[in-house]
Amino acid sequence: MEEAVRQELSALAAIFCGPHEWEMLSCSETDGAAFRIHTTAEGLVDEDVPLELLFHLPAGYPLCPPGVSVSSTRLTRAQCVTVREKLLEEARKLLSEPMIHELVLWIQQNLRHILSQPEASSSSEKGTWPESVTDDGLWLTLLHLDHMRARTKYVKTLEKWASDLRLTGRLMFMGKTILILLQGDRSNIKEYLILQKTSKVDVDSSGKKCKEKMISVLSETKVQTEHKRFLAFEVKEYSTLEELQKEFETAGLRGLFSECVLGLLK
Repeated sequence: MEEAVRQELSALAAIFCGPHEWEMLSCSETDGAAFRIHTTAEGLVDEDVPLELLFHLPAGYPLCPPGVSVSSTRLTRAQCVTVREKLLEEARKLLSEPMIHELVLWIQQNLRHILSQPEASSSSEKGTWPESVTDDGLWLTLLHLDHMRARTKYVKTLEKWASDLRLTGRLMFMGKTILILLQGDRSNIKEYLILQKTSKVDVDSSGKKCKEKMISVLSETKVQTEHKRFLAFEVKEYSTLEELQKEFETAGLRGLFSECVLGLLK
């Protein structure tokens, strides 16, 4: 990791030093750095809107933009998606220089204006693909989860992440086997993986909140013409191997099932 990035992280930790303002999630030479910033910005009715901003600085940052995820208890999913898109637009104007603090200041100053625009309320609420995304930009990723202890909360969290990031696909349960099939923009899938690995999404054997350590990426590939385009992210449960296999075959993923899934079930 570049020294300039280390200095930026140190400066950010010093700036956002209030209670719960800053949370470092991960930091490595290969995967970059991931962290959360909790802040507020003025909304439409002159009240402070709480914002949770998750940033991922990839190895090429700041020559490439950071990954961004936005959530808020006061905003709809569509509004969070719009805010994220505006932040990424701004980030592309600031390439080659440390930009995170400037992005946070920018959203604090501009949130009210963004929320007043028609696009902030017209974005898709159902997680289906906008017209601007072409099939050429779609990727397919298959993940394997070892277990879910706090299943109800875990599932709701995954559904929210998929919706916020405009990802479609399936969360599949068969016996003790748990698979997550994601379809969407490759950068959004990467952001999903960051959330999956850095958030306290489950509980350990003693009931304490914990991060997901038992997840593996079974496959990552560009969507091909024979692959089904999923319209939503759905949770499904299967009672037999044949039912699960049929799900994959219907989606044009017979090869993926035989190569990556069968071995898990034997």
